[in-house]
Amino acid sequence: MTKNQCFELGYIERTHGYNGSVVARFDVDDPSRYQKIDALFVETESQFVPYLIQKITATRQGQFVIQFQDISTEEQAIKLKGSKLYLPESLLPNLKPGQYYFHELVGAKVMDEVEGELGIISEIFELPHQVLASMHWNESEVLIPVHENIVLSFDRKNATIKTRLPEGLLDVYLKPAGPVEGDEN
Repeated sequence: MTKNQCFELGYIERTHGYNGSVVARFDVDDPSRYQKIDALFVETESQFVPYLIQKITATRQGQFVIQFQDISTEEQAIKLKGSKLYLPESLLPNLKPGQYYFHELVGAKVMDEVEGELGIISEIFELPHQVLASMHWNESEVLIPVHENIVLSFDRKNATIKTRLPEGLLDVYLKPAGPVEGDEN
């Protein structure tokens, strides 16, 4: 299994106790859906390694204490701190028509109703109050809000996003910053 066949489930926050357990945060819509998994992939220092789970316990919303098989000391667990956790995409729940997972947008071509073809989504930023898609256009990074009024549709087969960008959004990224009014330096 490769990283490209997986989705990012979350990450390891810290160790838990002295027996090699870790506290993991599952950054998904319904973390409880994954509380009975028996294995996952851990990405550490460019390695993508499968780990069997000996025990998993929910602690609070989105947080789990995990005891991996073959990890039995605090020293071993410390090496996993901050590592991203992955599961095969086949474990994702089915979506309703018109829905998509944010990670599916990476690599998709952006086609705007007014501007036409713009660029390729390179990264998704999930911020507390909004999700942004990053693309490069005319030698600038452009951040597109991933909102139903802006991202109108996603064609999986052709990896294309149809958008209706707010008027002036592209101009914000293309105009050079000028002097600030009242700034005399």
